[in-house]
Amino acid sequence: MIARTVLGGCLASLLATAALANDLPDCVDPQSQMEMTYCAGVDYEKADADLNAIWPDIVAAAKANDEYVADMARDRGVPTTLEALRTAQRAWIKFRDAQCEYEAYEVFGGTMQPMVGSLCLARLTRERIQVLSSALQTR
Repeated sequence: MIARTVLGGCLASLLATAALANDLPDCVDPQSQMEMTYCAGVDYEKADADLNAIWPDIVAAAKANDEYVADMARDRGVPTTLEALRTAQRAWIKFRDAQCEYEAYEVFGGTMQPMVGSLCLARLTRERIQVLSSALQTR
């Protein structure tokens, strides 16, 4: 939570500064810590957008699987594929946020803390995309 708050504040001030300058940082080769932090945030936002883009396909695959197993699952008192997916995703989000907050503590209080948190968020989000995408391919 702290990393998110710090990241949010940092990104807001970067955007305000960039808006004043009418020039966003160069994320191909960021030079300052402020630019690197901004670019790490942009990288996470892209990874999150990519995850959100494949989510409907993941849900559709879960629903399709439920056409075959839903009755059996209910008879056995276990969640449907869709219910299990949603539970897993909620748990993964909590894990991701906690893990990235922990990783950012390596540089606690420093100017790198928000950047480290964003880099972690992007990395774990891309890993999640791979896991979910591979589940789609096996169906």
